[in-house]
Amino acid sequence: MRILVTGGAGFIGSQFVRDLLDGDCPGFEGARVTVLDKLTYAGNLANLAGYDGYRFVRGDIADPGVLAEVVPGTDVVVNFAAETHVDRSIVDSAAFVRTNVLGVQTLLEATRTAGVTTFLQVSTDEVYGSIPSGSWPETDPPRPNSPYAAAKAGADLLCLAYHRTYGMDVRVTRCSNNYGPFQFPEKVIPLFVTNLLDGLPVPLYGDGLNVRDWLHVADHCRGVRLVLAKGEPGEIYNIGGGTELTNRELTGLLLQACGADWSRVRQVADRPGHDRRYSVDIAKIRALGYAPEVDFAAGLAETVRWYRANPAWWRPLRSA
Repeated sequence: MRILVTGGAGFIGSQFVRDLLDGDCPGFEGARVTVLDKLTYAGNLANLAGYDGYRFVRGDIADPGVLAEVVPGTDVVVNFAAETHVDRSIVDSAAFVRTNVLGVQTLLEATRTAGVTTFLQVSTDEVYGSIPSGSWPETDPPRPNSPYAAAKAGADLLCLAYHRTYGMDVRVTRCSNNYGPFQFPEKVIPLFVTNLLDGLPVPLYGDGLNVRDWLHVADHCRGVRLVLAKGEPGEIYNIGGGTELTNRELTGLLLQACGADWSRVRQVADRPGHDRRYSVDIAKIRALGYAPEVDFAAGLAETVRWYRANPAWWRPLRSA
């Protein structure tokens, strides 16, 4: 099996690649892996340090010339490539539309013309908008509230359209908030941990009562592999972690893990259009055999230990 992993040097994509190269993924033994990554600020070859046996190509999924070189001969494309930070999308949405919409369309077209067997689009629960209670099933329509989420929703719709129009085997996964090692320190958990380790304050948006479901990156990648192995063409699969916390509750856990107290917290103005609560119904992927395996308390403790032990990885990223 020949797998092209786009965005494979980023946080989630590199976890997926490391798992494949470790050789402990049933059904993917002996897979030949190509990583395509633009190496923007969030892409980092250090995330794959110590691994060989894969081919790396630096390039943009919105560049048809690059795709013409790497897509032909591929059996499976897994697209992790995306601009992902909501705050950045509020400041400059153009980059998000270019990568998350135009880039996905360009990648879809390249896979269609090359006759790739399966295309999997890695998306987000943020496309659903905000839900006051209950959980979204995959049948709920997208109602995105941020430029980032709108761009990801647009990509999802393009993927489903390519399935319906051209008969392509396209599958979409929508995950909840990821955490774990190698996450760029702009996202809440690595931002708070690295700030606290450096003796800096941490910013808490608004009243801190926005709710997120937390999913360890290893569980997310396990779910993606399951959808590749057992999912159906043209279908969407939610992947959740099963641990809902308010941002304030999460902050308390991070303070405790880093030996800090609430004097380090700075209340800041809320993000424009800040979704109040996310929650995905994972019954559909459970039917394929999925269940999150990483206990949140253990996973968070391991994540904090990793950042504490690896300042040489994250400190240059913060200063840049």
